Amino acid sequence: MSEFSIIRRLLRDAPALRDDVIIGPGDDGAVLAVPPGHELVLTTDTLISGRHFPKDTPAADVGWKALAVNLSDLAAMAAEPAWITIALSLPEEDENWLAGFVSGLFPLLQSSGAALVGGDLTHGDLSITVQAAGLVPAGQALRRDGAQIGDRVCVTGYLGDAALGLGLWTRSQGGQTGALGYLLQRLSRPEPRCNAGRVLRGRAHAGVDVSDGLAADLGHMLTASGVGAKLQAGLLPSSNAFDEYCPPEQRLPLQLNGGDDYELCVTLNETEIATVQAALDCKFTAIGEIVAEPGLTLVDDQQNAIDLPTGGYDHFPASPE
Repeated sequence: MSEFSIIRRLLRDAPALRDDVIIGPGDDGAVLAVPPGHELVLTTDTLISGRHFPKDTPAADVGWKALAVNLSDLAAMAAEPAWITIALSLPEEDENWLAGFVSGLFPLLQSSGAALVGGDLTHGDLSITVQAAGLVPAGQALRRDGAQIGDRVCVTGYLGDAALGLGLWTRSQGGQTGALGYLLQRLSRPEPRCNAGRVLRGRAHAGVDVSDGLAADLGHMLTASGVGAKLQAGLLPSSNAFDEYCPPEQRLPLQLNGGDDYELCVTLNETEIATVQAALDCKFTAIGEIVAEPGLTLVDDQQNAIDLPTGGYDHFPASPE
């Protein structure tokens, strides 16, 4: 199977192109029409086998996740998914793997409304780089630097599921259902909160997606905004499956530092919370507030300070001196 036959196989079942794609796959570049009154939001993520997903992850789950993590970034900026490109590195010709990959990728691409408009294919260790482009009305992109003192800190969905699922991965041989299956699904097929991004546009003051752990990603928002936050440990939302499988001593480390949840963390005025909750198709929980003093503080139900667990994902952690 040649490079070009692989590309043709990849494109064969792709969803139809959007009307705003002037030139799609097959030329030296895509030509795209940005609608008047909109701005372009670009994001890129690379997934490497053995680092960002276990090496025995099914190809369909790899395809889904490669796109989902990029859609999550667009959602965090309140952008509407529009176009994607894929750079795929394959260690060998494997039509079965490729068929599985697109079977996970294309349904999510279809439901997101985006179009595959180009990419690259090369021989090498398995890795997938997706660039996603989204559209947002001019001046309405949700940014990290807009948090305001007095805002409530809120998150979509549940925290800690994916990190717990990774720890339980060795139990997944032969597939799993029930609570364990749910946790493994949360790791392999995160659900990008595209609808939440739309709903939060014009309502939230700041936003970020939770990919490297809540504490780390919220910390980036606080630094950009020049503020701090106080979170209540007892309000961090957890799923029934998480409650069933997670040892008590691991709850806070996984929920605050586990990463891979791809939920949205936003700040907004308390008066907006009920409106957002009513419009969403997922859980939306207030977990704290924005304060003037810089830094992140964690408290219990009696407002006593709790030591923050250390962690959060970093590709290049500082070496100990």
